[in-house]
Amino acid sequence: MSTRKERLTVTVDPALIEAGNDAVAEGRAESLSAWVNAALAARVATERRLAALADAVAAYERQFGALSAQELADQSRADRSAAFVVRGKARARKIKPRAGKPG
Repeated sequence: MSTRKERLTVTVDPALIEAGNDAVAEGRAESLSAWVNAALAARVATERRLAALADAVAAYERQFGALSAQELADQSRADRSAAFVVRGKARARKIKPRAGKPG
């Protein structure tokens, strides 16, 4: 981003202003303007990635044909089964043996 800044007047939901001010108070942002600038930059980056993904899908479909609902469902299922679940610190759990099985 350019080091030269421009003034912008916008209307923002009060909860978002509060979140930005909290970020400043907690030292996660230098100023409310810096927090808003970072949010806008993140939005631009996200939209660019989504556009690149849409372009990649369109190029794939031009070459190989449209993706079917079944192909999308199959890939979604494969993605879920290959994903690693991360939920904080793992806790040791005591596993109870099944009835009738030595444990």
